Amino acid sequence: MNLDLSITIKPSDEKNQNIISQEILKALQKKNISAKKDEVTSVFIKKSIDARHGQVKLILRYKVYIGEEPNGDGETLPVWKHAGGSKTVIIVGSGPAGLYAAFRLLEDGIKPVVIERGSDAASRKGHITNLEKDGVLNSHSNYCFGEGGAGTFSDGKLYTRSNKRGDIGKIYRIFVEFGADKKILTDAHPHIGTDKLPGIISSMRNKIIELGGEFHFDTLCTDLITVEENGQKIVKGIKTQNVISGEERELLGNAVILATGHSAKDIYKMVAKISPQSLEAKTFAVGVRVEHPRALIDSIQFHGKVMPQAAEYRLTAQEDGRGVYSFCMCPGGYVVPCATAENQIVINGMSASGRNSQWSNAAIVVERRPEDTPEEFVQEAKKDGCGALAGLYWRTWLEEETFRQGAGQLAPAQKLTDFLTHKDSKQLPETSYKPGVVPSRLDKWLPAEISERLQAGFKDFDKNMHGFVTDQALLIATETRTSTPVRILRNKDTLESDQLKNLYPAGEGSGYSGGIGSSAMDGEKVAASICGKLKK
Repeated sequence: MNLDLSITIKPSDEKNQNIISQEILKALQKKNISAKKDEVTSVFIKKSIDARHGQVKLILRYKVYIGEEPNGDGETLPVWKHAGGSKTVIIVGSGPAGLYAAFRLLEDGIKPVVIERGSDAASRKGHITNLEKDGVLNSHSNYCFGEGGAGTFSDGKLYTRSNKRGDIGKIYRIFVEFGADKKILTDAHPHIGTDKLPGIISSMRNKIIELGGEFHFDTLCTDLITVEENGQKIVKGIKTQNVISGEERELLGNAVILATGHSAKDIYKMVAKISPQSLEAKTFAVGVRVEHPRALIDSIQFHGKVMPQAAEYRLTAQEDGRGVYSFCMCPGGYVVPCATAENQIVINGMSASGRNSQWSNAAIVVERRPEDTPEEFVQEAKKDGCGALAGLYWRTWLEEETFRQGAGQLAPAQKLTDFLTHKDSKQLPETSYKPGVVPSRLDKWLPAEISERLQAGFKDFDKNMHGFVTDQALLIATETRTSTPVRILRNKDTLESDQLKNLYPAGEGSGYSGGIGSSAMDGEKVAASICGKLKK
């Protein structure tokens, strides 16, 4: 027989196999299962930290086999075939949704042709360095756009609660196959790190090419190729433009997957122009990044005890009918510039694999519903023929307003305590944000419905994490790309657009996922649906 069980131990006993074995036997006895030590084989599954009640504990989860050996079920990689057939699927975007869609297509020998507006990972790294050091933005190759998508150079956190979307274990095993640390298979909050993920993504790309797939970098999707049959628009391919040479091409395929991420404003406008009814407005969130000294957050979360890893936190509150919460918490991390246009400032956070910087940061954001969008943006979107774009227009306005309040890519910032007491910040704490920051009255120019809820939320957070509100904490504006304000509609069964046949929205940009893990599973799920259709 076999079963899952958890044990609780002291952090100092994590490597003591005798104590772990004793605790497993005790846990079995509590379940009225009697077994000898030599009859039990345990396979480690996950580790999490419980720092509640002033005492740090480790919770270890195991698959325990009694009188039998582990069978290894669910631990194998899929079998990929060479794409030698006549069927081709175009994938717009090389983020996790696009990459995992490509691998799923190759399970059926269908050729993936991946179009990516940004550069390959190596070139993209240079473009990001130019942005951080000199403020020079490449609007097509940056923290948001390029090989691997937004997660490649902005953290690589894999944790997701969306396990019902697919086999998250399969997603992790494929990452490990291409170079990720095996710890992601067992950690409660798996994380690859921005220092390692680019190389892993490039190895995945090379495997897809080896199996007959194609990649076209620096290539922008400019339009969909459609025909109309019996009143139904059918997508036959895409039009592209090389952003360096200007060369234009048409690519045809049996299906098109849109896996373009949450920042591709032009893609939403493209779809709106062809089929405005294919879009709907959705809830998203905006706010700021809060950055603390890592030692302070560690001390709060671990109750003054020294732990080998940086502490995480997750905070939520309800303020005046809207959620206020932490997002993309980066322990031992950095704040990074994520603009995709010259007149924007957009903030995000990331951590290297060691999570060993002197700072910890998180987005603190306010829920924003479609009905919260000011009327001027609603009317602008309607004038352009698609009211669903109103939230996107408002988001763009906020990013441009942030730019006006900053200086180039120097971001507007304010001490957390000054934000709460409505004061100027005469001096700002040291920050990890490489372009730099400038003092700014965020409490004055952020929309009142955002700033007031943030102020109330911070006060509530300090009740749960006493010491969170401190003059050592820095607020940096603005965090706007938590998710997209627009959803590209698709059939819940086929995952295909009802209005544009052969078009399959996937991943964060489609509005159906959030983060690397859920986007990868969504890409797989969409590709599986296409495979089923093309087999008929």
